Amino acid sequence: MSYRGKRKDGEDHASDENDDHAPPKKSFKTTAAANSDDTDGIVVCEISKNRRVTVRNWQGKIWVDIREFYVKDGKQMPGKKGIALSLDQWNLLRDHVEEIDKALAENS
Repeated sequence: MSYRGKRKDGEDHASDENDDHAPPKKSFKTTAAANSDDTDGIVVCEISKNRRVTVRNWQGKIWVDIREFYVKDGKQMPGKKGIALSLDQWNLLRDHVEEIDKALAENS
């Protein structure tokens, strides 16, 4: 049976013999994409000072990334605000551009 929490005095555990060995420390992987703004992406256009459209290959898939950027230590870094569209999602959006333009014209 498994116990959670503190051990009671006098209980025998097989792991007692290995108590002097510390468990392996967790290591955090840092990727090149996390350390630079456009390592594997192509900036297609800058929408504004802090917004970009980028096409990038991430985890073996191609993404259209529309994202806000911020400056940290003199480097442009991608922020949380944004959306990454897969090729299927991008093609669906592209196919509906005329309908979007029409709706914009009606509402402006």
